[in-house]
Amino acid sequence: MKIKVSRKEHFNAAHRLFNPEWSPEKNQQVFGKCSNPNFHGHNYEVIVSVIGDPDPATGYVYDMKILSDEIKEHVLNKFDHRNLNLDLEYFKDLNPTAENIALVIWRILRQRIDSKFELKITLYETERNFVEYPAS
Repeated sequence: MKIKVSRKEHFNAAHRLFNPEWSPEKNQQVFGKCSNPNFHGHNYEVIVSVIGDPDPATGYVYDMKILSDEIKEHVLNKFDHRNLNLDLEYFKDLNPTAENIALVIWRILRQRIDSKFELKITLYETERNFVEYPAS
């Protein structure tokens, strides 16, 4: 009996989408205003979901206090009020698209959460634009 439990958090961060191998014109053509050389920001919403079988002793799939603490320590404390391009080593050679941010968050938390659980990250960049990793 698999059940999904989720924790929703938010963080604010700036970024710039660009490919250093392209000209400024091509970056502008592909990424538009998201390629502003002075960066731009988002109020991100992140939903971390853990999927597994409830523990017979507790009834929990995963202790939500532990999940909250892991997200705060390993994601929010690193991402909140940062320039993703300049402040985070994760994006030194990785364009900080919503897709890549979700993937990085998944990789960070995957190291912290037992592999017996499935892990899914849903990241809202805006109210209407969001990504999920993994996609299935």
